[in-house]
Amino acid sequence: MSVVVSWDGVMAQNVPGLVKFSLGRFQNLSVTQNFTVEAVLTRIPGDITHVIFQFHSQYRNATVSYDQAPTPNTSLTAHDAGLVSALRLQQNSLQWYMESPEGKPVSGMAVILPYKARDPVPGGCNLEYNLDIEPNIYLHYNLFETIIQFAPANTGYARGQTAPSCNVSSGQTSRMRLEYDIYQYFLPESDLSEQVFIGHIQKMANIREVAANGKKLMTLSSNDQPMVSFSSLPGQGVIYSIIVRDPVFNTSASYVPVHTYACSFTSTLDNCYTLGKISTKVFFTIAGMAGLFICFFGHRFFKSELFCMGFIFTAFLFFVLITRTTPLSYDMRLSLTALMGMVGGVLLVLCWWRFGSPLLSILIVGLILGFLFSSIFFFTPIGDFEIFRSDVVFWVTFTSIALVIPLICVGLPREGNITACGVVGGYTVILAVDSYTYTSLTYITLDILKRALNNNFSKAFTNVPFQGIDFIMITVWAVLAVSGMVLQLYRERTRPVFPPSPYMMWKQERERRKTNILDPSYHVPPLRARLKSRVEEMFRREEPAGERTPLLL
Repeated sequence: MSVVVSWDGVMAQNVPGLVKFSLGRFQNLSVTQNFTVEAVLTRIPGDITHVIFQFHSQYRNATVSYDQAPTPNTSLTAHDAGLVSALRLQQNSLQWYMESPEGKPVSGMAVILPYKARDPVPGGCNLEYNLDIEPNIYLHYNLFETIIQFAPANTGYARGQTAPSCNVSSGQTSRMRLEYDIYQYFLPESDLSEQVFIGHIQKMANIREVAANGKKLMTLSSNDQPMVSFSSLPGQGVIYSIIVRDPVFNTSASYVPVHTYACSFTSTLDNCYTLGKISTKVFFTIAGMAGLFICFFGHRFFKSELFCMGFIFTAFLFFVLITRTTPLSYDMRLSLTALMGMVGGVLLVLCWWRFGSPLLSILIVGLILGFLFSSIFFFTPIGDFEIFRSDVVFWVTFTSIALVIPLICVGLPREGNITACGVVGGYTVILAVDSYTYTSLTYITLDILKRALNNNFSKAFTNVPFQGIDFIMITVWAVLAVSGMVLQLYRERTRPVFPPSPYMMWKQERERRKTNILDPSYHVPPLRARLKSRVEEMFRREEPAGERTPLLL
């Protein structure tokens, strides 16, 4: 099977398997099993000095090569692959070859982009990867972060000329004047279809579309390390693109864009279609139901609220500790976290039951609310400020914001406690919804958890998509929080600030019984005496009755 790409864009009708392209025009392309695709470009204008052929598929790899027999130095295998071809004098045609390395059909989108003599050459100063000119972006991801790397570009040059030296370390006449703009583009949330991917990858392939549709995150100079880190968003499609600019000639060129879903489409377990373990869904579903309860009734049922808040506080700290110190599986860590959370909840309830002072309880509740408010602060674009790349600055600022809230709650205990019930309870409902459908609001706290667990996460950009489902979830959260706070404030307006401690009530009742002889309970023996009497009765030997006569009155 062969594909012929020509300048005039007229599709051949008589030759089986032939497809003609125009420069800059996107074309659907399929690589069938056990066949090599030959892409040919003819009638190239004389002012074009180099072209980039790129192919994009959703998740299957394809091999693009300069030669019919691919070698490591003349080919690349990836689902976002591209090759740069520099043109010689009088050259007006080029060809590339494609095949499926996995022996399975691969379908995707291909395009050929032309550049002129003053345009930068993406990857023209490659010293790390196999290709002589490397226009591709290399992407790696894990649970915490997604990292993109690229080879430095070179300045443009005319046909027949030698490429400028890459070893010059300074000066406006060298490649060191080039600048690199990093762009990010989010695919629609919860949509893993190939049609959607094919439609949106076209918006990030050439310079004009990238600038119009992508979000510019930062600009790197030639002295910076060619690597950028982002927060991983499993199940969310993201496209990354890099525009290299030459400020002297005011020209630019685009690297081959790369995309990721931070998950695998082909894994048997936990792939992109089955993200979210059953244990996670069970855990957060129960948490969401408990959160909904304390959102509306937390202050009224104070012991239940304390148990839930103690559970959250202890579970978070224990999960961070056990993840950093042990190699246990996720399900095992989640089970132990739930167990320790229940222990923490019970201990907090017992502390309040025994000592009767709500101060400790309010401090714990205020810390949880402060943690959430501080997480929201860093969830905004402020969190990507360069100053917060420092772990010291980040954690000092985060802790300072989080500690302000408990101080306010101590001054206004009932209002602070009810506010925590509404806000925290509403957010747990959002977390429960996220276990079934994607929403970016979970990254409010998840990014903080990632930073606590991964020492290198401070370098990652934490930008997330904000689309329709997220605005709906914000509205739901706001409605739950406000309605829960209003309902509880209205219902508790005539009640004591906090319910009395059960232990203190028991002591008062015991003292009352001791001094009030008219109380029938005054004549009831103490519990210890009653238990002793019952035990003695069990082991007492009964005497024989003998003969009895009626008592004559």
